[in-house]
Amino acid sequence: MSNPITFTPLTPTVGAECCGIDISKPVGDEIITVISAALAEYGVLLFRNQGITPLEHIGFSRKFGELDIHVLDQFLLFGHPEIYIISNVVENGKYIGAHGGAKYFHSDLSYNPEPSLGSLFLCRECPPEGGQTEFASMFAAYDSLPKEKKKWLSQQRGVHDYVYHYETFLTHRKPLTKEQKAKLSPSTHPAVRTHPVSGRKGIYLSEALTSHLEGMCVEQGRILIKEICDFATQPKFVYRHEWSVGDLVFWDNRAVMHRALPFNEDRYRRIMHRTTVHGEKPF
Repeated sequence: MSNPITFTPLTPTVGAECCGIDISKPVGDEIITVISAALAEYGVLLFRNQGITPLEHIGFSRKFGELDIHVLDQFLLFGHPEIYIISNVVENGKYIGAHGGAKYFHSDLSYNPEPSLGSLFLCRECPPEGGQTEFASMFAAYDSLPKEKKKWLSQQRGVHDYVYHYETFLTHRKPLTKEQKAKLSPSTHPAVRTHPVSGRKGIYLSEALTSHLEGMCVEQGRILIKEICDFATQPKFVYRHEWSVGDLVFWDNRAVMHRALPFNEDRYRRIMHRTTVHGEKPF
């Protein structure tokens, strides 16, 4: 392999910076295999200074699998529906991207029967302060649970529901359309999932997207979900990324949860592009 790439850990529990790769140039299968293995190991990979076009972003992402198209079709990049825009920018009286969301830790598309393998998030424009993204290792969190808690959690199943999430946490946005709702239905997944590559076990619940625990009183389930998620997102399990234009972060939705931190949306602009790699049914 010419010009070998390197991985430098970002924290003791999650994340690594990948150096020695220019995504704007063709990336061979051998390099993709190395990156895939590193993603399974570190959960989050940071590629800095990637001046790539939307087509290059999509092409690199497709090396890892089929790409999912987000249900919020009003926020898809024109001509490139594989790219979901996250932004507070308003043009012609409308937001160009999803705005004001993702403030709770979650795993992308966990509400699908086959949730996302990973997301590739590219910074196009970012505020000078605030707007960071935090990533929490669900492996490290699970490993730190007491033995009896692990046993109990391994017997639970969470119901992941985007409509619940949208109508509970995203009420500042326009409601989902009937057509969008028709594409959505809750999915039930194990509260502890096994990573298909590493074999490690991680917590798979989200305060934002897991509406309740299967077979349990909804109110009691919500209390337990919050308790577990609060434990799983302690600072010792978290990497906080400070964005710069050209940063591409590839995170493993099978291994980590993430959230966006707030910034002054009235003063600063933020434009991010995301592709989402289709995954497999959790087990």
